[in-house]
Amino acid sequence: MGNPPRLKDDCFALPEGTVWTPVETALAHLRSHMRCVVGEERHPVSEALGRILAADAVAKRANPPTANAAVDGYGFAHAALSQNNMQLLPLVDGRAAAGAPFAGKIPYGQAIRILTGASVPKGVDSVIMQEDVQVKDGQLHFETGLKLGANCRAKGEDVNAGEIALAAGTRLGPQEIGLLVALGVAEVSVRSRLKVGVLSTGDELRQPSEAASDHQIYDANRPMLLGLLNDWGFEAVDLGVVPDDRAAVEAALDQAAKGCDALLTSGGASAGDEDHMSAVLAEKAQLHLWRIAIKPGRPLALAMWQGMPVFGLPGNPVAAFTTALIFARPALGALQGQGWQVPQAFHLPAAFEKQKKAGRREILRARRKADGSVEVFASEGSGRISGLAWADGFVELPDEAMQVKQGDLVAFTPFSAFH
Repeated sequence: MGNPPRLKDDCFALPEGTVWTPVETALAHLRSHMRCVVGEERHPVSEALGRILAADAVAKRANPPTANAAVDGYGFAHAALSQNNMQLLPLVDGRAAAGAPFAGKIPYGQAIRILTGASVPKGVDSVIMQEDVQVKDGQLHFETGLKLGANCRAKGEDVNAGEIALAAGTRLGPQEIGLLVALGVAEVSVRSRLKVGVLSTGDELRQPSEAASDHQIYDANRPMLLGLLNDWGFEAVDLGVVPDDRAAVEAALDQAAKGCDALLTSGGASAGDEDHMSAVLAEKAQLHLWRIAIKPGRPLALAMWQGMPVFGLPGNPVAAFTTALIFARPALGALQGQGWQVPQAFHLPAAFEKQKKAGRREILRARRKADGSVEVFASEGSGRISGLAWADGFVELPDEAMQVKQGDLVAFTPFSAFH
């Protein structure tokens, strides 16, 4: 199938006069302009782990496909029970087991041995657990009180044949794969993987295998962003490092546009003398420098290069990581047909204190403690990469001024919520 048309070149343009953009405004703008840009593929369910459904998955059969026993025990017709305190029912010869159903009908007033998962024979509508009965001389003895339908699973009580089991846009995890197989679904239509390039810029960057002088740094952003994209189920494309040279930057953007649906860059996206990424984008594309009212991650450069969305992330690793999760993750999900995903936050008691000024959203590296509270990293510096490894999520403080005291409830979003 062909791919949907690409995004318009003006999709990142903010309203005139916008200076500092609140986080919610930026997210709302992205949400209204992002749509699926990839096509569809057919795959066996067994090979569809991590993929996004392109169409509703419809149950081929009911689950369970027939009424069955939920326990090991004995089945009978509930209406045949007497008003006495003790019940006495003769047992028929044979039994019902999973994969070996009883072929006949159980006579009214009699019972049959039945095992967990076995199809309920005709004439049976209730099952009593084997622990609650005694069997003597072919007779079943048990106390009165069992309810009609006890320990029986109805046909289709989970999902009926023909029902939508999973809606389009659902990401197929192990649980979803199990459900589809149980419903007899052998193949699904899924979205092609969104190909997302990752490009670093800067003469100061070195690779771990290289020697680095004091004025040089190792490129932490690119492997970090590639890892995020792989975790999120996209096809991550490593485009390497480009030096601070406009011709090299332009060539790298051309290469990315040939094989990628979207691009993440880090560094060179502000307005400094050596910010060649933003300079090239401003000269050859429609560049929009968003000044987000957020800490960390204030500068965010967005552009279209030959129909490919470019997300220019800040150079500081903490800021790059933060903006990738908050802005790039939901936008990329929408581009892949997953819809706009809002990560689930939890309100937990603060194990810290903080006085916050008004005017911007603050994102603090945080982790949960054993007592259910949440603590934050000792430093808010956006160059402290160790804080990302220390944390397992973010505490997000709203735009307004506030004072956080020990025990106050704060919004905590685990990193896993962005998957």
